Amino acid sequence: MSFAAKITGPTRRVIDLGIGGDWLFEGMARPPAVAWAPALLIAALLLIAPVYLALRTLGAGPEAADLIFRARILGVLLRTVALMGTVMVGCVVIAAPLAWLTVRTDLPFRGFWRVVTMLPLALPSYIVGFAIVVSLGPVGFLQEWLELRFGVERLPSIYGFPGAAFTLIILSFPYVLLPVRAALWNMDATLEESARALGRSRWQTFRSVTLPMLRPAILAGGLLSALYTLSDFGAVAMMRYETFTWSIFIAYDTFSRDLAAAWSLVLIVLALSVVWGENMARNAGSGRYYRSQGGASRLAEPIPLGGWRWPALAYCSAVGLVSLGLPVAVLVYWTVRGVAAGEPLLLLWKAAANSVGVSALAAALTVVCAVPIAMLAVRYPGVLSRWLERLGFVGFALPGIVIALGLVFFGANYATWLYQSLAMLAVAYVTLFLPAAVGSLRTSLVQVRPEYEDAARSLGKRPVSVFVMVTLPLIRPGILTGAALVFLLTMKELPATLILSPIGFTTLASSIWAAAEEAFFARAAAPALLLVAVSSVPLAIITMREERRQE
Repeated sequence: MSFAAKITGPTRRVIDLGIGGDWLFEGMARPPAVAWAPALLIAALLLIAPVYLALRTLGAGPEAADLIFRARILGVLLRTVALMGTVMVGCVVIAAPLAWLTVRTDLPFRGFWRVVTMLPLALPSYIVGFAIVVSLGPVGFLQEWLELRFGVERLPSIYGFPGAAFTLIILSFPYVLLPVRAALWNMDATLEESARALGRSRWQTFRSVTLPMLRPAILAGGLLSALYTLSDFGAVAMMRYETFTWSIFIAYDTFSRDLAAAWSLVLIVLALSVVWGENMARNAGSGRYYRSQGGASRLAEPIPLGGWRWPALAYCSAVGLVSLGLPVAVLVYWTVRGVAAGEPLLLLWKAAANSVGVSALAAALTVVCAVPIAMLAVRYPGVLSRWLERLGFVGFALPGIVIALGLVFFGANYATWLYQSLAMLAVAYVTLFLPAAVGSLRTSLVQVRPEYEDAARSLGKRPVSVFVMVTLPLIRPGILTGAALVFLLTMKELPATLILSPIGFTTLASSIWAAAEEAFFARAAAPALLLVAVSSVPLAIITMREERRQE
């Protein structure tokens, strides 16, 4: 049997001394069924794609090992890891200052910059890659201008590693920006003020208090950017840089399904390794991320930038111009060029309505599914919660086509009534984008004092009531951040949408792809601009609501 050592308060630390299930939850009391039962159901859905890949690989028989351990796999692995590490570091370097400027300072037009710096997530990677090639490539717009002014006949090639890393960094830095921004909103200003009162300078306070408090958010965002790099196909294909995902897509395109499944299993192992590394880094310290003593918490007053206002504005402008302004400018150019050539201006309002509707549905479902997993990971740490959290990140690292084919296999064999329905499409979105919501929720939860929830439970409140009345209002920034991330990602998702959408259901992303695949770039440009415009509306609403809440 198992024995429990009591500690002060309504929670207890479980110590496994024999046979029993308490070892699954090492930290606090056993979680209520309302937390672990939905989490296990979600885990079953997340296992569909890995099970499909395993069955497909094993179906190859003795050739399965040869498929996995081909000679060229080492080169692809090294290229993928190098790109992933570079993108992750680049995203942190860009996003951390942006988050601090747009939350903690008196930066002019903060609301505008909060929306602009999130919008790169709404751009399909193949569109951004194309924009970079035609503008910064060896014979692009920049080269033409330099040739006219300075006689430069050809720029260095942007293809390969530099182009892929640059494209993915300007696409992925919002993955770090949003959780760090939510963490700054949730942070108790009295912690920093106490350090200042003890004689610490502003820089020493940032280094010893603020930065350690932001570590979970930075690691969560860095993990998302790394896993997105693993799953991306558009940017690496446009830049001709071979990674695992590109190889998997080529294998599927050439009907080498067994090879694609085998390499997808390797991708899962790589993704789990990244998640394990992030978990080790996150748990390296034992500090708390909330006040350990009583007292009222409050928000920080904006820091006056003074003479640094203009360099800060220049930095935000440069990031916005490169990550959003450059792709949008190319799209506007192709739209104008198409209209001048007689191409009809198609805005595809029905496709836009479909995109907004299914993205809002995906955002709501994903956040709901992320809540029990994040609660288990933060409040009830243990073997079960750790593996549930890690399993959730697998779908984000896999290409959308792999998730879609896994669901097709499941629907065709076990749930024919779900096949080609919005419900199955929604399941695909939850599988793909669950980590975006879990990371944001986790970041907010670690900053909430457990004593608040303990006090409510000691007053006789049930777990659901405690969550609704106490926890939910405190983690609101994380919920909104996670919902915004999932909404943006769903707006531009393509492979799963193409495979699983009901007949006649078109989105802006599928319409853009259909035009771009036929090399009708002018026809694809207008829907792409509409995609950015439609995505900016809910982001602006979320930003304004957060600003009102902070005030």
